[in-house]
Amino acid sequence: MAKKERYYVVWQGHRPGIYTSWEQCSAQVKGVAGAQFKAFDTLSEAQAALRVPYSSVVAQGSKALGGLQRAAAPAALYIDDSGMTAVRPGLEKPPVLDALAVDAACSGNPGVMEYQGVYIPTRTRVFHYKSPVGTNNIGEFLALVHGLSYLKKHGLKQILYTDSANAMSWVRQGVCKSKLPLSDATAPLWDFVHRAENWLKTNTYTTEIRKWDTDRWGEIPADFGRK
Repeated sequence: MAKKERYYVVWQGHRPGIYTSWEQCSAQVKGVAGAQFKAFDTLSEAQAALRVPYSSVVAQGSKALGGLQRAAAPAALYIDDSGMTAVRPGLEKPPVLDALAVDAACSGNPGVMEYQGVYIPTRTRVFHYKSPVGTNNIGEFLALVHGLSYLKKHGLKQILYTDSANAMSWVRQGVCKSKLPLSDATAPLWDFVHRAENWLKTNTYTTEIRKWDTDRWGEIPADFGRK
């Protein structure tokens, strides 16, 4: 008899997301303190579970999922048997996988800020920047400009994903509208911001920037996993 397929949700692990085998799931949680994961019988349950806190699923079981299974939640990323990021066939409106994703994280606001760009199919980091002080909004803006610059420099025609509508707006306007005060501590970051703004003013690009649909696809692949 064929082995029943199960879906494994990882909330806290090396790469949060949905996986289709215990081996894949185990690789994501092994060695992670406080790892959070659980198996589900159907993809819809797994997708719904990924959208609520692990603690709620443990405490309430299927009740925690409420109407999320009935809500449209078509696509979720998982790691297939070859180790590549994929989207289960048959799910509508999946993200384009041959693309670059960017995201930022900040410990405090302001606080230590960093951002990164990740090639989605292999989850390979292609660039990274860290500042001793900054804000998440600044990080999202810089990540998007860095992504545009990277793709243009290397002649790549890939789509660029961000989960920040604010960053998309600032890039369209060509200016970072952060209210972070200028000080000795923030001066190096502001210098970097002004260089990014100047790049937008002096360069044209054909890259398509798209908003990552977190509700449908889970966390953006460039996420730092600190939630």
